[in-house]
Amino acid sequence: MTAQPLPDPFAPARLGPLRPRNRLIKCATFEGMTPDALVTGDLIDFHREVAAGGVGISTVAYCAITPGGRTDRHQIWLRPEAVDGLQRLTAAIHDEGALAAAQIGHAGPVANSVSNRAPALAASRIPAPMGMSMTHSPDADEIAELVRTFATAAKIAVDSGFDALELHNGHNYLLSSFLSPLLNHRKDRYGGSLENRARFSREVAAAVREAVGPDVAIWAKLNMYDGTPRRGPLRGFDVDEACRVAQLFESDGHLDAIEPTAGSSLLNPMYLFHGEAPRKEFADAFHGAMRMGLKAGGPVFLKHYPYTDTYLLPLARQLREAVAMPLILLGGITNRASIDRALEQGFDFVAMGRAILREPDLPKRMAADSSVQSRCIHCNLCMPTIYSQTRCPIRTGEVVR
Repeated sequence: MTAQPLPDPFAPARLGPLRPRNRLIKCATFEGMTPDALVTGDLIDFHREVAAGGVGISTVAYCAITPGGRTDRHQIWLRPEAVDGLQRLTAAIHDEGALAAAQIGHAGPVANSVSNRAPALAASRIPAPMGMSMTHSPDADEIAELVRTFATAAKIAVDSGFDALELHNGHNYLLSSFLSPLLNHRKDRYGGSLENRARFSREVAAAVREAVGPDVAIWAKLNMYDGTPRRGPLRGFDVDEACRVAQLFESDGHLDAIEPTAGSSLLNPMYLFHGEAPRKEFADAFHGAMRMGLKAGGPVFLKHYPYTDTYLLPLARQLREAVAMPLILLGGITNRASIDRALEQGFDFVAMGRAILREPDLPKRMAADSSVQSRCIHCNLCMPTIYSQTRCPIRTGEVVR
């Protein structure tokens, strides 16, 4: 039997109702360029450069569904006042030949209650370190209102010109906190069994699809592993449960793809990134108790995981075997070889983050020359810059390596 040739990653491809110009997606990375929670010229310029660099889709992050759903008050939340700026942003992306996606969600226990002046939320009552507070656990009526708010926010995003939506079910943000048996101790229909813990996420996907209709692509960013070891009888969300949730999403039929991810912004952020852990720089990005806590607990909170290309592939391959729907491979996509490896394993698209921060035109250069290699060294010094305009400090000359 003759092996099927790999699809050309730089040719147009189908993602639900969309046909982006290639299979490369700029993944969601909070840009720190919205001091008033509204689009700025800097944010437009950032995504214009990314789109001009050759990706098929550029994802704008983070677009919260409520003021309290932000990691701090400087992030965009989807409301009528934001539409004008978002329309200018999506127009700039379209002008460069790319499609625009909005990552929408609620930060849950990762929200900063002090900055937002609103309580952080989680499946159960747990510490919310960003605001040095305890979370509020929404009851069934409040969950129903949050589902409606997701749908309203999604409609605002689409009215602002976004072609696609990414529903944030990762990193122990709100929906992810419901999925995690370590964080979800509820006794109602949203806790206990996996089907109950996944109910909120599935209701959100259904409501968003109903709100935006069939002409918008929707995918879910879904944790495969929170990076949290078993604590006695309690454990974090793992890949076996992620496969089952993916199967539930597939059977519901509301999503066009899943983007597998990993790690916990609440408990273990470096499991997503791999590479060097910039502990000092991360602590220096904060003030007061948070800075002191990160300086003291940095080795525990910011762990080191060695970097290799396509480092999330071993976990994501299990999702690939569990579902037939399109998957977007994230994590260590830096060159043509890593893209081809993803396609060989049956993934439909790839998502790139740090490599594009280092070189926004990397996709265009790879399309012209398959031997091109990313200059990203996975130092992760870009991570702390999300609080002061996201950038690669090596590219800007702030750091010499």
